[in-house]
Amino acid sequence: MWTPLRSYATVRASNRASLSQRMMADPVDTVKARVLVVDEGTIAQLTINALRKAGFDTEGCSNGNTALATVETGGADVVVCSMQMPGVDSMDLLRRMHARRPDVPVVMLAADPSVHSVVYAMRQGAFDYVTKPFDDEALAAIVERALEMGCLKRENRELRERLDVVSSAAGFVAESPQSKQLVAMIRRVAPARSTALIEGESGTGKELIARMLHYWSNRAEGPFVAVNCKAFADGVVESELFGHEKGSFTGAIAARAGCFERASGGTLFLDEIAEAGPDFQAKLLRVLEDGEVLRVGASKPRKVDVRIVAATNRILRTEIASGRFRGDLYFRLNVIPVRIPPLRDRPQDILPLANHFLAFYSAEAGRPLRLSSDAERVLLAYPWHGNVRELENVIERAVVMSGAEVLTPDAFALETSITEPAEASDNLADLLEPETPKSSETLQECLDRAAIVKIKAALAAAKGNRAEAATLLGVDRTTLYRLMKRLNLQ
Repeated sequence: MWTPLRSYATVRASNRASLSQRMMADPVDTVKARVLVVDEGTIAQLTINALRKAGFDTEGCSNGNTALATVETGGADVVVCSMQMPGVDSMDLLRRMHARRPDVPVVMLAADPSVHSVVYAMRQGAFDYVTKPFDDEALAAIVERALEMGCLKRENRELRERLDVVSSAAGFVAESPQSKQLVAMIRRVAPARSTALIEGESGTGKELIARMLHYWSNRAEGPFVAVNCKAFADGVVESELFGHEKGSFTGAIAARAGCFERASGGTLFLDEIAEAGPDFQAKLLRVLEDGEVLRVGASKPRKVDVRIVAATNRILRTEIASGRFRGDLYFRLNVIPVRIPPLRDRPQDILPLANHFLAFYSAEAGRPLRLSSDAERVLLAYPWHGNVRELENVIERAVVMSGAEVLTPDAFALETSITEPAEASDNLADLLEPETPKSSETLQECLDRAAIVKIKAALAAAKGNRAEAATLLGVDRTTLYRLMKRLNLQ
């Protein structure tokens, strides 16, 4: 049985309560709203002083690109921006800020309160405006209202994400024994604080599993922060993970919390952990061991209460053997191993998933569609190397491209024809079934013959692409090339 959804009001009330508790927990390190003033000269300093006096953590900036970068990286909760700045197109900056971070309200400072300029700014996404010279209390009141609106937008976004995940989890297709066992295990281990390592091929739904672990846990009220380890360059790892203090490096115009602090009280999802560089791995291991982070430029570490869930589409033990991944970090992450089987290994899920996606995209298209028996047969026989993501894409494409009410195999436009007979030497099923070992074979000869079968099968599945074949085999390209050369497969 699935856990019933709580009402919107209950979730929202609990969110507010948890926020208040976090803000009141430590009076020495009280969370202040961060306001970025984009202006220059005397007016800028007067604005900053007025907002600081009102209790806001306020910084100034006169460069549009720096202001945009600060907003994008979470360095501001509210922006106060002048409508007239030399060298800065304020309306363009407003549009870009609103497009990239619509939950960060922008208050405009207008020297000319003409109806045309104010209306135009509001249409571009401004929350409100203040006329220069301004009254300090009036400015603080508008910023306070903007802050409340920004908090509501972020609350609503988090609520939508939570409901989306709960809805997805409730509709999680688990017809095969493997999927049913997976869901049962996630239910069992979700309440634990232990780190989890999710392994599975691309497209199997690793992030959905990570979110289910979070929202079925006692940390559901806390944040779920997802980061892609591949996106971190070595030079910015420490700042992104642990945050930085104001002035700690060029461009650090305000203090900023890192991933661990933002996820405190919740879950930090580290996707593509096998792609993390040596610097990332070393720093991550230190946090897992100590349970605290040190911001760049800070002298005092901060305790963090975070559950780590990592995911990879590689075989980490192979990465360890090749020297690309730390063994000690692997054992820290692999406390709870979660293995998602590929779709081809759980054929009972294929048609239920296909019908689930078909119902969704048919509703979007506004016309009922169903699968023909031939279409079902083709879907069941297809290897699905792209897993659930590939199946969803195929169904979506068929709904968009087909004008018929019944989808036939032609509607899928699958990359590989599975209905045409293959030659014996290229038959994937034959390649996967090794011959019966000969009694006169040595162990090495038996292993080599099995390796040849596997390599040929992977090359056939990857249509000769050696890089893809290496991924399917769970080895790097150089290892595959070396094996092929030794086994005379080149």
